[in-house]
Amino acid sequence: MTQYVIITPARDEEEHVQATIESVSGQTVLPAEWVIVDDGSTDRTGAIIDHYSAQFPWIRTIHRPDRGFRKAGGGVVDAFNEAYRSLRCTDWDFVVKLDGDLRFAPDYFQRCFEHFRKQPDLGIGGGEIYHNLGHELRLEANPRFHVRGATKIYRRACWDAIGGLWAGAGWDTIDEVKANMLGWKTRSFADLPLVHLRPTGGADGQMRDLMKHGLVCYTCGYHPLFVLASCMYRVFRKPYLLGSFAIAWGFLKAYITQTPRPHDERFTRYLRTQQLRRLCGQETIWR
Repeated sequence: MTQYVIITPARDEEEHVQATIESVSGQTVLPAEWVIVDDGSTDRTGAIIDHYSAQFPWIRTIHRPDRGFRKAGGGVVDAFNEAYRSLRCTDWDFVVKLDGDLRFAPDYFQRCFEHFRKQPDLGIGGGEIYHNLGHELRLEANPRFHVRGATKIYRRACWDAIGGLWAGAGWDTIDEVKANMLGWKTRSFADLPLVHLRPTGGADGQMRDLMKHGLVCYTCGYHPLFVLASCMYRVFRKPYLLGSFAIAWGFLKAYITQTPRPHDERFTRYLRTQQLRRLCGQETIWR
């Protein structure tokens, strides 16, 4: 029997968190423990998760004070780490970082763990994210190696190898690149959809989210040529030109202000080599 624990940082998710809790509580394979962190919500999120924790003994809640603003990347990881340190289950096989605005099938985790069993070197995995746009579900396209931060499942040996999460923007790319560098595989499962009830960037707005993407490119240590190529490619997607400008500005602003990023020469060298290979059309973790 697979033993897994879930950690969910949630901030102002009163409209969606109930659907996520019902999705987890209906799983064919239940978690040994689920810690839901109310990360300073100003709505009814805290009351909703407390209601469900009273019903299910394997759900616990943590309430953090309101910091007064959304802390991109770092706030989520800070909340996650507080919950991780509080875990009572110590013999878990997998730790899951799960957002509080997702809906998925009752056999989601059971089928995820089947993928892990079939691929012993798979270190990080998770389902594909879909957005409900009107009456249409649309897949959120991502590089082959990327697992969206909304749904990350870490095999314990991989988790120990990467040393946890970087507490800042870009954490959900840094973990995967580091895992691949250390010989692990990371991928999303195309046969396992999850519906993201709040669109990516929905809390901040599209332009701000694109600027955050530029910031992430800097904190992860992306090669400037790769960032430039990404901006050029982005010109042909809405919002035309402005989207590329937002990414470039986010990257430049992070460079000018010297936003903190991991100081790991081996990691940066590996990442940039992969990106240059990608620009040359060679095989990389990107495809």
